[in-house]
Amino acid sequence: MSATRSVLSKIARPYASALFDLASEAGALPAVEADLDTVSGLIESSDDFSRFLVSPAITNDVKSAALASIIEKAKPVELVANTLNLVARNGRLFALSAIIAEFKRLAAEARNEISAEVVSASALTDAQQAELAKVLQGKVGKSVSLNTRVDDSLIGGLIVKVGSQMIDTSLKTKLSAMKIAMKGVS
Repeated sequence: MSATRSVLSKIARPYASALFDLASEAGALPAVEADLDTVSGLIESSDDFSRFLVSPAITNDVKSAALASIIEKAKPVELVANTLNLVARNGRLFALSAIIAEFKRLAAEARNEISAEVVSASALTDAQQAELAKVLQGKVGKSVSLNTRVDDSLIGGLIVKVGSQMIDTSLKTKLSAMKIAMKGVS
């Protein structure tokens, strides 16, 4: 898994860097990031689309044609459309999520911002997200943007990942720890 991430990272970095540089020069960082968020949301919300992007059984021509149709309907900014077409032509759509993630990392770094992955048992309110971002900002000394997702198997609590640090306050983990501790008592 780690080797796969490393390969994806090596493929994603040049595309993301080039797009970031071009978007910076054009003053289009917010628009490009918003369009990439839309593409990322599409990938995450559709298992079929996600599988389509990574499938080696589907030719690059078919993928390019489908992507061209999506671009025509979504009408992203020209930089995003051109990048998506280039990635498709080069047969690198399997790395699209990694490219988007790397672009977002570069954009956040430019804003002196760090991204935190937050997994919660139920959706966080805007007030809870704002409070969590404020607490994390105090801990890391940078502005924090939250990428949230819900995992109801946590039962309650949160798992927060900031950089290489992870804070797990989920009930699922606490119950697992108690179960292990109770086995040791017998």
